[in-house]
Amino acid sequence: MSLQVLWTLVQTYPAQVVNGLALFFALAGSWLLLATRLRERRALARLAAETQLAELEADSLPLDERTLRINRFFVVFGWACLASALLVSWLSTQL
Repeated sequence: MSLQVLWTLVQTYPAQVVNGLALFFALAGSWLLLATRLRERRALARLAAETQLAELEADSLPLDERTLRINRFFVVFGWACLASALLVSWLSTQL
């Protein structure tokens, strides 16, 4: 598609384009939250397998600080994406 056709779509249907952007933010944020949860589970499973502590609960195993910090960042960024999706979606109703 040419740039003129895309710009015509934006001018013709501005609310739908902005709502599509909100949908993109929502999908990106939810995927990031799910991927982070999966990453945490895999790290705990790997730690439990390495230390051979099957009798302990997997959630009580300590993770290193670097992994906790990056997981915390991804969770905060995922929630920020979801919040921005909500805000952009609300703004699209005002157009």
